[in-house]
Amino acid sequence: MNGAFIYNKYVTGKHHIGRKSEGMILSNLLSQGENVLIYETPKTGKMSLIQQTFYNMRIAGEQFEVAESSLLGIRDRETFMLKFGNTVLRLFCTTPDEYASAVSTYLEGSSFVFDEEVFANEDKVITLKEDANEADFKAIITLPLRIAEATGKRCFILIKEFQDFLLFSDDGKTCILLSSILKEFTPEQKKLCTFIFTGSQVNAMKEIFEQRGLFHRTVEHVPINPIDAKDIIDYVVKGFLVSGKVIERDLLLGVCKLFRQNIWYINHFASICDSLSKGYIMEPVLLEALDMMISIHEPRFIATMDSLTTFQLSLLKAILEGHQKFSSSEVISKYGLNSSANVLRLKNALCKKEIITFDSMDMPIVLDPLFEYWAKKYYFEING
Repeated sequence: MNGAFIYNKYVTGKHHIGRKSEGMILSNLLSQGENVLIYETPKTGKMSLIQQTFYNMRIAGEQFEVAESSLLGIRDRETFMLKFGNTVLRLFCTTPDEYASAVSTYLEGSSFVFDEEVFANEDKVITLKEDANEADFKAIITLPLRIAEATGKRCFILIKEFQDFLLFSDDGKTCILLSSILKEFTPEQKKLCTFIFTGSQVNAMKEIFEQRGLFHRTVEHVPINPIDAKDIIDYVVKGFLVSGKVIERDLLLGVCKLFRQNIWYINHFASICDSLSKGYIMEPVLLEALDMMISIHEPRFIATMDSLTTFQLSLLKAILEGHQKFSSSEVISKYGLNSSANVLRLKNALCKKEIITFDSMDMPIVLDPLFEYWAKKYYFEING
């Protein structure tokens, strides 16, 4: 997609707007060798921020390699280790001989081997000759550090969908082990091999890093704030001008409010408006584009609602109607929530399903702005 509004991949350069302060903070932390944590709801610009920061650092003269690994679809430690090891080795090696040499040198004494036949048939750089243990896990996590020390090439290790470690059947032991390994890195080693953890399930990430207290003083959290509405409006106006179209800034201010400055939603919305209009973009075009957005996302919204119990739906309705003191007798009676103990269970359930979260003041936030709009208008038919 080469249009003015890109929403199918991360963006850098002229398409990356706002978040200059977050970019500077991230760049400074990485330059100092600090491991970094970034989590926010899906499609809020985590990868765009990271890639733009890498771009800026390279422009400034810093040299480094980046190994990206994702936990998406991984449910056990061994699968993660093999995928992680393959990713790291492919960053520094290209030929079978180089792979064989690297495995024998940097993974000596571990259960990992390079099998030329498996590589030829399945394109897997490493395999396990026996069941892996904790020593093997440490060997694979520290693999990029040993290669960096030997080659002098600095590397950043990006692990995406980090919250999926909680889906392993080991009750968080992999996270505990990873945390203990990273704590052993010296400041010099952290500068050579720096880790970046990202997650798209806010409450699951909070469970790991806040409630369980793992990785304390091992990673620095970089919060992602909403992009300033003025920056978004300027960007969208310029995007429409590319195709000779004009839109009132006040209309775009309403769009920013509806989508809570979620740039992915806004790019998708603007792209639809662009395809529907010629010349001047009026409010009816925006309403039609919004209907199309709802049509695209409504099936997953309905599936979300279908997964909720009657009690959970009642609490969600109370949140959407602006209530905050859910354990008050008035709210419990009005929404049939039974008891304050049941309210606590319902809050935890909605958080577990990543529908809501609570801020530092214990105020509820519906995580998806378009879902919030749809649920209010179409599901519960709440006025106002």
